This record gives sequence, structure tokens and C-alpha cells, in this order.
Amino acid sequence: MKTVLITAFEPFENETVNPSWEAVRQLDQHIIAGAKVVAKQLPCVFGQSLDTLCSAIENLQPELVIAVGQAGGRVDITLERIGINVDDARIADNHGNQPVDMPVVTGGPAAYFSTLPIKAMVEAIRQAGIPASVSQTAGTFVCNHVMYGLLHHLQQNGNRTRGGFIHIPYLPEQAARHAGTASLSAETVIAALETAIAVALRTEEDSRISGGTTH
Repeated sequence: MKTVLITAFEPFENETVNPSWEAVRQLDQHIIAGAKVVAKQLPCVFGQSLDTLCSAIENLQPELVIAVGQAGGRVDITLERIGINVDDARIADNHGNQPVDMPVVTGGPAAYFSTLPIKAMVEAIRQAGIPASVSQTAGTFVCNHVMYGLLHHLQQNGNRTRGGFIHIPYLPEQAARHAGTASLSAETVIAALETAIAVALRTEEDSRISGGTTH
């Protein structure tokens, strides 16, 4: 049976929960489109997060790797197009590290594009009645660190596994403490992730539809 590795982060920046893990952990051991989903929590720590992720990839040899993270302030499910080779932390990670203008991988390419069919995934999530869009930046914190590091690992190891990153908004209980911010329930996020996984498993070539922005 095929395996899908889906990861999420522990809480960070004074939050008591991370919506990514609250959703992802509930998918562990589920069967979606004939594949077994394995959920793994990553530390919100530069370096250590990639060590944990790469170890899981080597152990599981998954068909897909989808990393999920919190993006407080975003209004929908956002599928990331690109990870860039820079760590530039606005805040410290959970071990107090705060790299500024440092490469994720010394000597690595400037960027990697997601190898998931992100536009087909966005389209299917929207058809399920859940707001979603393509995002052009995964930021420069641990989420981007993981996205870039994931894609670099797959490329360097000649791995046919496809991978990418999805950002999700706050949970309602988090948004209640951040006036004016959007939220999605864990149940809604789970439904979106189930749809995303199913589409990624059955779609080899992405849809050729607009996913760009003007700014």
C-alpha cells in the first residue's frame, strides 16, 4: 500500500495549540485514495525540524510528503508554490534560534518549486466549499525552512516522492485572541487536507489555470 507522510508543527510564538497539528494528527492511519496516511509532528526549530522530517521520509519511503503549518492572519487554505533558500527569522524558534539572512542549505539553489499539483488541489478544495488559493511565499521562518529542505532532500536523493507545503489559518479559539483575524475549524481543515491528498495521489500533471496575483 502506498504511504502519504503528512507533517505539522508544535505550537510556537506563545500559542498553546498549533492548528496544523490539531488537524493533521486526526488523519494518522487513515486510508485515503488507497494510501495510508502517517502523521508526524515536527519541532518548530531550525535544523531539527528537517532532521525529523528527513528521517521519517527515509523510514517510510512515502509516495507523497505534505508539510502543513500555521499562517495566522491568512484567510484560507494556501498551497505554497515555492520555497526559497533563506532563513530570516522575525522571531526566535522554540529553541531560541533566530537566524538572519542565512541559507537553508549552503550552496543550494535559490529556490525549489512544489512538486505537488497545487492548482488542481486548490480547485478541488474550492469545489468542496472551502476557501483555498495558491500562495507565492512560504515566508522565511521554519515553514519555509521545511519546505525548501524537503524539496532539496528529495532532489538530492533522486527520490521520486513528490512534496510540498500547505499553510492554514488560525483555529477559532486562536482567532478569538487576535482581533480581526480569520479562522477555520479543525474539521474544515481536515476536509481540505483529505481532498488535497486524494487529488495529489491521482493527479500527475497539474491543472493549467490561473493561480497568480498582482502583488
